[in-house]
Amino acid sequence: METIRLEFQPQIKAKILELLSSFSSDELKIVTEITTFEEEKRMIQSRLDKINDGTAVYSTFEELDVLLDETISKYED
Repeated sequence: METIRLEFQPQIKAKILELLSSFSSDELKIVTEITTFEEEKRMIQSRLDKINDGTAVYSTFEELDVLLDETISKYED
């Protein structure tokens, strides 16, 4: 499948969705974007700033493994 991003005026949203609903789920899947480019840019810049100023917190693979095991066991039951 291919992905495209559409920007449109709110008043035509119903028309666009009506057109898109004429396709089957095998032909078309509507994917809602959770964040905007600017939000992602700010988040990435914030993380980069923490790395550059030395306040970023790092974990070893062993620490991550323990955290994953704890999280998985919490939801297994």
